[in-house]
Amino acid sequence: MTAPRPRFPHGYPLAAAVFAIGMVGTTLPTPLYGLYREQLGFGQLMVTIVFAVYAVGVIAVLLLAGNWSDLAGRRAAVWWGLGFSAASALCFVFEGGLPALFLGRLLSGFSAGLFSGAATAYVLDLAPKRHAARASLAATAANMGGLGCGPLVAGILAEYARWPLRLPYLVHLGLVVLAALALLTLPEPVRDARPRTRPRPRALAVPPEVRGVFVPAACAAFAGFALLGLFTAVSPSFLSQTLGVRNLAATGLVVFLVFAGSIAGQSAFGRFGVRRALPAGCFVLVAGLLLVAAGLAWEALWLLVAGGLLGGFGQGLAFRAGTTAVGVRAPGERRGATLSAYFVLAYVGISLPVIAVGALAEGVGLRTAGLTFSFCVLALAAGVGAYVLRPRVRALLPR
Repeated sequence: MTAPRPRFPHGYPLAAAVFAIGMVGTTLPTPLYGLYREQLGFGQLMVTIVFAVYAVGVIAVLLLAGNWSDLAGRRAAVWWGLGFSAASALCFVFEGGLPALFLGRLLSGFSAGLFSGAATAYVLDLAPKRHAARASLAATAANMGGLGCGPLVAGILAEYARWPLRLPYLVHLGLVVLAALALLTLPEPVRDARPRTRPRPRALAVPPEVRGVFVPAACAAFAGFALLGLFTAVSPSFLSQTLGVRNLAATGLVVFLVFAGSIAGQSAFGRFGVRRALPAGCFVLVAGLLLVAAGLAWEALWLLVAGGLLGGFGQGLAFRAGTTAVGVRAPGERRGATLSAYFVLAYVGISLPVIAVGALAEGVGLRTAGLTFSFCVLALAAGVGAYVLRPRVRALLPR
């Protein structure tokens, strides 16, 4: 239960800044995987596995502590999120092989899992009612903007400064300290918060009355997050090995643009409404994946970038529509558990497909694996878009 509207009415932008800093750390390694490959001597499959360990951490937190901030308070959950983020950065600073990379990515996943729920709720709780729409957009921008800025910051620092495998994490540690100082100034909006309360694990649950909406929404989220996973885990290798783009700042910029597209898509949701946004987002995602496939087939950077931007827009539009649809249809007393199940399936989408790409790339090459991935995800997104246009399904969606 949240307290009356906040004692610090302008605190939600500061909470959003803390949120963004936490998410920046989760994608810092993206443009650096090639350097780790050269240093440690592993292949593309291991790159995708290292990346996917992050999703394992996120899913574990969503299952074990998805509603913990409702009991312990938003500040306690965000404190732990910052702590895991700092610990992850230290693992990379003192990296001594694959075990350190695995541990760093796992801790980063723990941080993202806590931030995804607790920091989003924190931003919304601190906003005055008249700023509710702005706060929702601020939380969205902090989440996706932080994820997008991670590769950009790491790429620029690694390309143009010393200590490419350490400086990005040292800079992030400094940002985490600033975020911790900012957090000290923010109030606790949860009434009777008990920071020492232990998390209460809960099973995935989808009430029967939500399943008609949940299945297509979750499939759309899976497809959209698979695109994000492709760009954050695989595109740096394709850019360097196939297109000859070895500038790490440029690699980080390409990944950043995908997340920028997602922010634009989520921001445009209000002009559509759920019934139009969910199928439209799926079909825009299909168009983006076609461009990505063309970029892979013809080894054209501009097509790859255009596909990432367009696909990111479709992902953002469909994801926000799906989140809204599931949240509205779920019973109030089971809304948290239902949304947790939705986010779990989204993060499965960011991990399993990219591992499959990595495994396939070992046998047939990165380009063929990427094309196979693109057409599989494209088929899923197109199928979901067509399915939700059916009158019976459309009637289940909120306007």
